[in-house]
Amino acid sequence: MADSERLSAPGCWAACTNFSRTRKGILLFAEIILCLVILICFSASTPGYSSLSVVEMILAAIFFVIYMCDLHTKIQIINWPWSDFFRTLIASILYLITSIVVLVEGGNHSKIIAGVLGLIATSLFGYDAYITFPLRQQRHTAAPTDPADGPV
Repeated sequence: MADSERLSAPGCWAACTNFSRTRKGILLFAEIILCLVILICFSASTPGYSSLSVVEMILAAIFFVIYMCDLHTKIQIINWPWSDFFRTLIASILYLITSIVVLVEGGNHSKIIAGVLGLIATSLFGYDAYITFPLRQQRHTAAPTDPADGPV
């Protein structure tokens, strides 16, 4: 009995691969990878801008683990949709500002590449903020139309 339950229960790897195939999983994984590449480019040119990439990469990894392990349904003291929305909105705004500043300053090739990738990160985080906007996701239930279903 224990062996059949163990084999039928999804493991950590199965949960990871199942979540990574969803739209949210793909977005979070892309955010982690893009932040890592931007971090490498900033570290090669000017390490002063790399803190944004480090913070956003860590936050994206945390949210990836939270959604992958289904902790957002178990820990209900935090409003996860709004937290994720504000994380992505703030990241999008900060990447836009940082990328504009870096591109205006100019410099070596890795700094320019980091600025262009920052603009790509702006659109990626902006799209993630758009799809995770909690008020957009709320579904309204239809009002009862049959007099037998409604109040008497």
